[in-house]
Amino acid sequence: MKTKLLSTTALFLIVVQFISCAQDDSNANYVTNDSITKDGYTLIYINKAENFSASVEQKLKDTFFAVYPKLAQQYNENTTKTVTFVVDPAYDGVAATSADRVVYNPEWFAQHPGDIDVVTHEVMHIVQAYGNTTGPWWVTEGIADYVRYKFGVDNAGAGWSLPNVSETQNYDNSYRVTARFFAWIVKNKDNQFVEKMDQIMRDHTYTDQTWVELTGKTPADLWKEYIANPAI
Repeated sequence: MKTKLLSTTALFLIVVQFISCAQDDSNANYVTNDSITKDGYTLIYINKAENFSASVEQKLKDTFFAVYPKLAQQYNENTTKTVTFVVDPAYDGVAATSADRVVYNPEWFAQHPGDIDVVTHEVMHIVQAYGNTTGPWWVTEGIADYVRYKFGVDNAGAGWSLPNVSETQNYDNSYRVTARFFAWIVKNKDNQFVEKMDQIMRDHTYTDQTWVELTGKTPADLWKEYIANPAI
């Protein structure tokens, strides 16, 4: 009797494990696909997260069509007309862009449903199309966050803004710090600075002299001036 009871218990555990694995496989294989075309631009939308918010999903799509055509017109009319979004629970960052494809972490949006202008930042990377540029990464990310600042559809809803200036910052801190510096340059030195720097980065012609050519000063000298009077 004891031996028979153990066998029954073992069989029960095997069945439970099989059902659990089957459920895991089902979740892992969940995927929906959508393709939307508006005014010559196409968004291929792939969702691998079964419980992803339908309202956030719609905002991802709406934000793409609200900002991507504007960024293409402003910065790179030759940018791709077809972009792919992938919502992937296997990705543990916030978002990442490669070529014409953006991967989003659904958990980030579960915790920050208002941070929809992650889309604006990421699709600017597609527009940038810098490839193996000679320019520094902090310029790339600074431009993308500057664009989020200028073209974002709901930065306030995300609690996102350019930071206050402090002496612990530097022009090459990237992201919002650099974006604010760029906004100051646009206001005080050249209102086409970002467009010019973006083109230089895409043309792979960036050098340290680029700053002097565009503004008459090195970034370090500009930063000193900026810190002394940082209003934008």
